[in-house]
Amino acid sequence: MKFAKQLSMFALLCSAAAAQAQQVVTLKVSHFLPPVAAFQTKVLQPWCDTLDAESKGRLKCQIYPAMQLGGTPPQLVDQVKNGVADIAWTAPSYSAGRFPAIEALELPFVITDSLSSSRAAWEFVNKFAAKEFEAYKVLAIQTDGGVTLHVGDKEVKNVAGFKGLKVRASNRLMSKTVAALGGTPVSMPPAQMTEAISKGVVDGAVSSWEVVLPTKLDEVTKFHLETGAGRPQLSGTVLILLMNKQKYDGLPADLKAILDKNSGLVLSEALGRVFDETINSTRVKVLKSGAKVNLISNEDLEVFKKTVAPVEEEWIKEISAKGYDGKALAEAAHRLATPVAAAPAAPTKPTKK
Repeated sequence: MKFAKQLSMFALLCSAAAAQAQQVVTLKVSHFLPPVAAFQTKVLQPWCDTLDAESKGRLKCQIYPAMQLGGTPPQLVDQVKNGVADIAWTAPSYSAGRFPAIEALELPFVITDSLSSSRAAWEFVNKFAAKEFEAYKVLAIQTDGGVTLHVGDKEVKNVAGFKGLKVRASNRLMSKTVAALGGTPVSMPPAQMTEAISKGVVDGAVSSWEVVLPTKLDEVTKFHLETGAGRPQLSGTVLILLMNKQKYDGLPADLKAILDKNSGLVLSEALGRVFDETINSTRVKVLKSGAKVNLISNEDLEVFKKTVAPVEEEWIKEISAKGYDGKALAEAAHRLATPVAAAPAAPTKPTKK
């Protein structure tokens, strides 16, 4: 009789394990951009398709773009933490003060492009800021590739042009950078930029080229100012794909393995490549539309750097007062985000002496 009960219990356990192995898990994925944004069409949806294919239909996504689950972009970190969304893509700096160390990557003239700085962001967080995200499963970390100034009717070519300019800024350090240049920063999410410029609430926005077309920012801006490809950008935003930790922990082992295989550095790099490609293609489209893109000259670039230097100095003091080594974090951000020069190609023929 005892053996029969043990056999019955074993059968029940096997049945439960088999049921778990066959269950379909649908992940609710939320973000703040329109569904036509490159983030969703070129990275998020293909990523979800890969999870679906490799799990043979057992791991799926339901994507909710443009804050369709409600709330505002700064609330996304809490929505994923509390299980309103299983996964959310957002900017940590939208929640000012909650993730202080990672702000180092948003200091002026740290980010040069999205790929190199996304690799840097992944390494930086794992080395210096992992504790800030211990309540989540971190799936990817990237940057927007740096920001450009997009202005409606006023052409800006140098630091002097910022004086009195009302500019949308997406995060705290970007606001401080705009203020240091003589402008008036106005905080608002990407979805509000275009209307704010069209109504004269702000004169322009500092934002990545990546969001220009999805938000139709190109329809209300005529002039653009950037440092140019290959040079550190005025500022930038770190973006992160977070998963509810309990949701991740509750997945069957094989689904965890599939998720892990397609996340981390490999996903961060994929995001970086797509953002860089989108930045370049958007710039070309904007130029073809008749808008003017001004490049900051080498001489003016040094003036910009000198003018905004106090932003980094103040940040170092501020975060050091909270117990961090601010100087070390800033130095690490600059070092890690500096693109590695490509090695020269090997000669195809022996060189003559």
